[in-house]
Amino acid sequence: MQDWKKPDMANGRRWRTRLSGLICGLGLVSIMLFVLTNVMAAPEAPAAEAVALDAPAPKKIAAIVTTYYHNSHADVIASRLLQTDTLDDKGRTYPLKLVSLYMDQVADKDIGRKLAADHGVAIYDKIADALTLGTGKLAVDGVLLIGEHGNYTLSPSGNIEYPKRRFFEEIVKVFEDSNRVVPIFVDKHLADNWTDAKWLYDTAQRLKIPLMAGSSVPLTWRYPAADVGRDAELKEVVVVSYHTLTAYGFHALEFAQALVERRRGGETGIKAVQTLTGPAVWEAGEKGVFDVKLLDEAMGRLRGPQQGKRTLKEAVPTPILSIIEYADGLRVNVLTLNGAAAEWSAAWRYKDGRSASTLFWTQEARPFMHFTYLLNGFEQMVQTNRPTWPPERTLMTSGALDALLISQTFQGGRLETPHLNFSYRSDWNWQQPPLPPPGRPIPGQ
Repeated sequence: MQDWKKPDMANGRRWRTRLSGLICGLGLVSIMLFVLTNVMAAPEAPAAEAVALDAPAPKKIAAIVTTYYHNSHADVIASRLLQTDTLDDKGRTYPLKLVSLYMDQVADKDIGRKLAADHGVAIYDKIADALTLGTGKLAVDGVLLIGEHGNYTLSPSGNIEYPKRRFFEEIVKVFEDSNRVVPIFVDKHLADNWTDAKWLYDTAQRLKIPLMAGSSVPLTWRYPAADVGRDAELKEVVVVSYHTLTAYGFHALEFAQALVERRRGGETGIKAVQTLTGPAVWEAGEKGVFDVKLLDEAMGRLRGPQQGKRTLKEAVPTPILSIIEYADGLRVNVLTLNGAAAEWSAAWRYKDGRSASTLFWTQEARPFMHFTYLLNGFEQMVQTNRPTWPPERTLMTSGALDALLISQTFQGGRLETPHLNFSYRSDWNWQQPPLPPPGRPIPGQ
């Protein structure tokens, strides 16, 4: 029989364990009740949608385009505001909203109307209505003027006469009637001729319209990642181009201008141009008009050279040489070499004899990602009301192309260009873009 005076140690431990467990359990229940009571009493956490309401509303954008079909410039630029920057609804969404669309021509293969219907974009028959959204007053925060593609006449020099001045005139009238301006981006050249290009530029300056224009190629990938040194002394630049002088020659001139505007003293202006074709191009090389070593260096950057074992003369039956003489003695030579090149590259020599070169690579497949960086520049201008790169670059390029085409119509005569003898400075700096997403088939989405 157990002596009641003698403690049962094992039994005591069991009771202490149970009591401790009961206390812990009661404490845990109390804590849970406290937490639940306070959570239920606390205000509901803001949902993601509520947080988004605090963000600035997207800027409203009007697109004024010549025509809108799959892979047209309207598609690879404006569609990014509808289908993200990768054109597949999987990329970055812009803080810009395409709210209106004007199409000067509706192509048989038009996609503009369907995209507009799918995304709630209003289509207007008049440019003024696209800018005012039918209210009679300017109602957008930025304008994309995309005058590329469509059925338009040719100028006497062979340039396509896109209605950029007419578009711009109608846009400006809305600005003046509304006593307010917003940024305008003009795709590629300002106009097909110097008179209209200068008028666009001067009008923007007079009304203080933030204006930007140009090509996507200065912004694209470079292999290797190279640029003209800031404030460097340049002697010559040789550019390899392809396709036509009117269409792709503009791109070559634009990225060449983006290179040379960095030189010491900034841009000084162009004093003369000349366009040679056929055998005269090779004769110019033999005479030292362009540095053949720089041409070899630029050709060496191409990733897909087409000439094979043929010489350049054998591979290129109709070469074109565009010679640009600058006021400070710099010379830029652009060679269009169909048959040997299907890419852009450039090589340049400094006055101390050093040279550098690079390939300007574009994604020739959907989503044509280099156009993303063109639209990114427009986005920055809309947000800041300041051009991301200087409009003078494209003014110079537009005038140079016009003069080169005129020279070509006069059998390669040297053409002095006092109207292009203007200066400007640029603080824009190129940066290597991130690697693009994998290319998708061009016919597909």
